[in-house]
Amino acid sequence: MANTQQLEDITTQVRRDILRMVHKVNSGHPGGSLGCAEFFVTLYNEIMDRKEGFDMDGIGEDLFFLSNGHISPVYYSVLARSGYFPVEELNTFRLINSRLQGHPTTHENLPGIRIASGSLGQGLSVALGAAQAKKLNGCNHLIYSLHGDGELQEGQNWEAIMYAAGNKVDNIIATIDLNGQQIDGSTDTVLPMGSIKGKFEAFGWTVLEIEKGNNVDAILKGMAEAKSLTGKGKPVCVLLKTVMGNGVDFMMHTHAWHGKAPNDEQLAIGLAQNAETLGDY
Repeated sequence: MANTQQLEDITTQVRRDILRMVHKVNSGHPGGSLGCAEFFVTLYNEIMDRKEGFDMDGIGEDLFFLSNGHISPVYYSVLARSGYFPVEELNTFRLINSRLQGHPTTHENLPGIRIASGSLGQGLSVALGAAQAKKLNGCNHLIYSLHGDGELQEGQNWEAIMYAAGNKVDNIIATIDLNGQQIDGSTDTVLPMGSIKGKFEAFGWTVLEIEKGNNVDAILKGMAEAKSLTGKGKPVCVLLKTVMGNGVDFMMHTHAWHGKAPNDEQLAIGLAQNAETLGDY
């Protein structure tokens, strides 16, 4: 098991990966990727029960599904740094014929990727199908999924949320990245959603909140609690309160970096704030 400092070191390197990937091709989504770096690092290094190697059946292990696929830079970085494919392949992000497309897809057969995501609102439906398959197969492992808060404005989510509780799908932990920002502004400006916690609870879910969503220890503690709440007849939702652009001061607390790459000068500033810890690709 990694200690807190080791997880933080990985997170710092992942932030460097994110910045360098989107800068090289002048394209991608650094804001949400940076905001979820701590979550992905702890998920893949401590929280999930994973097997060596990768197969699409995923029998005998926990599974993860990314719904807000535009934060692929953090996903690819953590998958590579977790041994799913060579770290050097991060050099190919968003290039023609690369396996690392802007939104993850499955036809490139990139290890770690289980669904094509990018059309927002679909991830929970897929995750629920996998959760029910686990039950049918007599497998007691868990399904984890991640969703953006702005993504909840898509109606399909709420059909899936209703379905999960109605069918007692209690082997799933759906995490909502609650950063309050989306591509056109704050979520409250674009389309206010009121109390997300209240909505999930009204739909029959067990809900817990991680107030410090960019703190490794807080994530570890919160996700351990979430895991303890599974298997009790209700699906579990985690509200992860993060800061968009976390770790790069000029990208934080604004939607401006949702889908914009840094220029040369901005890249240098961002990298200076995140020391190389594991070695750049």
